[in-house]
Amino acid sequence: MLPPDVLLGTATAAYQVEGAAAEDGRGPSIWDTFSHAPGRVLNGDTGDVACDHYHRWEADLDLMAELGVQAYRFSISWSRVLPTGRGAVNPRGLEFYDRLVDGLVARGIAPIATLYHWDLPQALEDAGGWTSRDTAYRFAEFAGVAAGALGDRVHTWLTLNEPWCAAFLGYAADVHAPGRDDPAAGLAAAHHMNLGHGLAVPELRRLSTGSPDVSATLNVHLVKPAPGASTEAVDRIDRVGNQVWLGPMLRGAYPAELFADTAAVTDWAFVHDGDERQARQPLDLLGLNYYLPMVVRMPGEGPADSPAHGIAGNPWPGSGHVEFIQPDGPTTAMGWAIDPDGLEELLVKMHADTGLPLMITENGAAFRDELVDGRVADGERIAFLEAHFAAASRAIERGVDLRGYLVWSLLDNFEWAFGYDRRFGIVHVDYETQVRTPKDSARWLAGQIAAGREQRSGADRTPFVAG
Repeated sequence: MLPPDVLLGTATAAYQVEGAAAEDGRGPSIWDTFSHAPGRVLNGDTGDVACDHYHRWEADLDLMAELGVQAYRFSISWSRVLPTGRGAVNPRGLEFYDRLVDGLVARGIAPIATLYHWDLPQALEDAGGWTSRDTAYRFAEFAGVAAGALGDRVHTWLTLNEPWCAAFLGYAADVHAPGRDDPAAGLAAAHHMNLGHGLAVPELRRLSTGSPDVSATLNVHLVKPAPGASTEAVDRIDRVGNQVWLGPMLRGAYPAELFADTAAVTDWAFVHDGDERQARQPLDLLGLNYYLPMVVRMPGEGPADSPAHGIAGNPWPGSGHVEFIQPDGPTTAMGWAIDPDGLEELLVKMHADTGLPLMITENGAAFRDELVDGRVADGERIAFLEAHFAAASRAIERGVDLRGYLVWSLLDNFEWAFGYDRRFGIVHVDYETQVRTPKDSARWLAGQIAAGREQRSGADRTPFVAG
């Protein structure tokens, strides 16, 4: 069990749960466009309705309160607040998040707000998207709008969620929205996301009248060498997967080796003097999403009977030749290796490398859940979470300052290119009726939270208080 001072909660993202895609003045995002394009998403699924959280948010918050959830991470739909990504605010869109935050505070649940969870307004994409420098400035404006409206109550701001996925799966590999297949565009998008982060953080601090923590959340890849492999593949993937963010955000510079790795892809002319320094802003903590390790090798370093695997396109600009190996052992419904020890290793490493407090902003698993007689007996997910909670506890014993642990996800939802075929939720959603059914894992999490509350010197859990 985790120490009682670690916030335990759940997480979602706007496009994955809200629905109401064309209601109350919301403009289209790149995921609306991408999901409606034939062949882009499994089974032709879209986020038009998703979990209908836009209309059912009060009941969803009541469910969280029933489970004792201490923190809830949600994202703010940029195109719901600023339908074209800029200009006049859509008051009805902003009011939704105002009500949501009020509802969380009233229930003693800490609001953790993500500004960008991949749903760029389509109008900005039409003007170049994240390959355009202007998008970074529009993002800072969006941050200011959100902070001015909600910054008196938000517990933690997260600027970007998993920018690696947004930049490289979206712009370089044609796997996610906006569906581009251009490694140079991926690197330009990555840089402008770093710049946008660096411009947004001061706005969040300037306009938030409460005392929120400010951070970003990264899917820092835990990269390991395949048996018998050199460290070259590890170093290359670490640079284009991790240091491309950590360098500017935490040290104010990209690693020179990254420029060398990608010299044949781009000349990095989109980096202007001062950009890397701007990206480096003081952070209160670092958000980490962890699902699985990556095992890599260079071509020719492994036996022929140990085949490499990967994903379509090239989400590793300059290092697309690196081979990925599937580790032995159990996997989730996503085909992802289950490695809780990797979470401990990642937390300890990031604590040593950054010196920052950490928050696990996503960890969870998809399994082939079945609703039988009103119950989802998801023992595999409970075992997964138990093992990862234990790993996080070991990391804390080794000196890691862990502030929170957010389970992905509260609800089964629209799982991007997999549509509704993969279920990550601790709450089952019947997509036809929108009926919510807490799975056994939800009750398990509630038990963990209740046990932690009892540990607090016999006192009840202190509710979150805004400001």
